[in-house]
Amino acid sequence: MDDETRLRPGSLPGEDPHAIVAIAEEERAPHGDGVYAALDLGTNNCRLLIARPAGDGFRVIDSFSRIIRLGEGVATTGRISDAAIARAISALAVCRDKIDARHAKRQRLIATEACRAASNADEFCDKVAQATGIRLEIIDRETEARLAATGCSPLLDPNGRGAILFDIGGGSSELVRIARDPERPELAPRIDAWMSVPLGVVTLAEAFGGRVVTQETYEAMVAEVAKHVAPFAAKHGGDLGRMHLLGTSGTVTTLAGLYLDLIRYDRRRVDGIWMNDDELSATVERLRSMSYHDRAHNHCIGNERADLVLAGCAILDAVRAAFPLPRLRVADRGLREGMLVEMMREDGVLGAV
Repeated sequence: MDDETRLRPGSLPGEDPHAIVAIAEEERAPHGDGVYAALDLGTNNCRLLIARPAGDGFRVIDSFSRIIRLGEGVATTGRISDAAIARAISALAVCRDKIDARHAKRQRLIATEACRAASNADEFCDKVAQATGIRLEIIDRETEARLAATGCSPLLDPNGRGAILFDIGGGSSELVRIARDPERPELAPRIDAWMSVPLGVVTLAEAFGGRVVTQETYEAMVAEVAKHVAPFAAKHGGDLGRMHLLGTSGTVTTLAGLYLDLIRYDRRRVDGIWMNDDELSATVERLRSMSYHDRAHNHCIGNERADLVLAGCAILDAVRAAFPLPRLRVADRGLREGMLVEMMREDGVLGAV
């Protein structure tokens, strides 16, 4: 994401007018009061957004994203490794410098599944605080699902009844059934049900392998995820008329980039794109046919995701099988945007749209 973009209700050619889109801004946003920082330290990524309220949306004035693999090995050792701690502190020091430079006084700084699962999470958080001054809040899975829904809900089809939102993470994946009233578009969408699957791209790739994935291995990954998804689908997978899938993760944004044949990843072209079932299947098959070398050298995947993306596709295919909906909308947004919206609403500087 560019250093400064504005997220607001608007439209791109061919897009519906209710979608929030990113628009480059030339004007530099001022520092000081009214600056918000949202940090998401996940199992795989460290991500930061710094923004100011702007009308009925917000303007992003700085951002940061780095793959750090905090949860590498946690599933087998139960601990965050010293190498992962060092990588995290290095990335978080950059985040601290950006937060300080922008004078972001209103902050929410969260950690997710790797810290929920690790026995040394408290020790890790203490080391982070000592080294960077950042005090992490380890959120539970329900909060993670809610923030993802808040961040992505502007991409709901305004003429539909809602969506099955999924957020494929590094150590866990969240599923949320979101409902909206097309007769009352001014009302915020509601969460009807949610669940967290204790599998993400890192944990699944570590369990089954990610570099060379045979047909049998891929099917085994899908089946493993399906076991966890099945009870939620049995209870909440009915009456799907006028609903769609809404996906947020590196997996779906990567698939969208491949589908668009992007020379390099472009968030402005990916966020909000629709893909139908046939397009998704063809793109997944294209990705599965690529060698590890080809994946690593693709600009929409890269070396850091090349051994994880097929595990993400397996999670996606398990969700698609459980919720056979004809369309997916791709979201390059999620927890950070959800945190910004919640903080700004709490402060009365952003409406409920």
